[in-house]
Amino acid sequence: MELDSFRSLMRAEGRRLYRDLPWRRTRDPYQIWLSEVMLQQTQVPRVEQRMPAWLERFPSVEALAAASAADVLEAWQGMGYNRRALALHEAARQIVDRYDGVFPHDAAELRALPGIGPATAQGIRAFAFDLPGVYLETNVRTVFLHHFFPDVPGVPDRELIPLIEAACPAAPAGSADAGDADDDPAGRYAVPQDAEDTPRNWYYALLDYGAYLKKTVPNPSRRSAGHVRQSRFEGSRRQKRAEVVRMLLAARDAEPAGLSFDEVLAGLDAFEHQAGREPVERSLVEELLGALIREGFCAERDGRWLIA
Repeated sequence: MELDSFRSLMRAEGRRLYRDLPWRRTRDPYQIWLSEVMLQQTQVPRVEQRMPAWLERFPSVEALAAASAADVLEAWQGMGYNRRALALHEAARQIVDRYDGVFPHDAAELRALPGIGPATAQGIRAFAFDLPGVYLETNVRTVFLHHFFPDVPGVPDRELIPLIEAACPAAPAGSADAGDADDDPAGRYAVPQDAEDTPRNWYYALLDYGAYLKKTVPNPSRRSAGHVRQSRFEGSRRQKRAEVVRMLLAARDAEPAGLSFDEVLAGLDAFEHQAGREPVERSLVEELLGALIREGFCAERDGRWLIA
């Protein structure tokens, strides 16, 4: 498909399918960053439901940085991988310590923060600062596979990246670093069609059109070389880890605080029994607690395990 025609089609479809989501009504990089991380974990309606409570508890990056790890983990419960909550917390601390609470907009500086990969970094750049770049997430991948590789299996991301880059409009005048030679040293990005053709609006259009495609055609993302089916959560080691974290959070205000090894084992056995599964081995509980200590989730003091 010819790139200019593709861009015109995406812009028209983006206007038709636009979703008015709370994090799209702001340019606050903290809220945009939070939405990017939450959306990696769960669906849009769930993020719409959970994000207001998070922002009430941690209304700014400074508030998140000042919170305890236990408070952050507690607020994150039910939102997927707990390690992402710890990464959010540590990244907030670094933003406050290194940048006085002001989000960097340089891609390399963003990627150097805990838990921020290339897609999240570009999401912050595009939606908070209107800066161009390659925002390669699942809906964007779906769009490019559907239109440029309709019958090709196993398409690697390296074939998508040049197309995504060339289709993204350059930064509008007045945006952060707009016109800086470092932003577009070789004219890599598309010439905007009009004043509304910005990186922020462009990627919103791709996200909404990609979500629409997933509902109306067989998922093109399955043709990606990097497509991996999500492993089963129910009964998995991941689920057991999450349950141990939940138990330790619940016991942090107990007297004495925390749980003994036998209490962790008994609680996990009860959880498995309720689900109709076999009791857990002591060795597995030892492995889970050891991993949680190494990753900063909990600590062991005097034979009791306490949330970080």
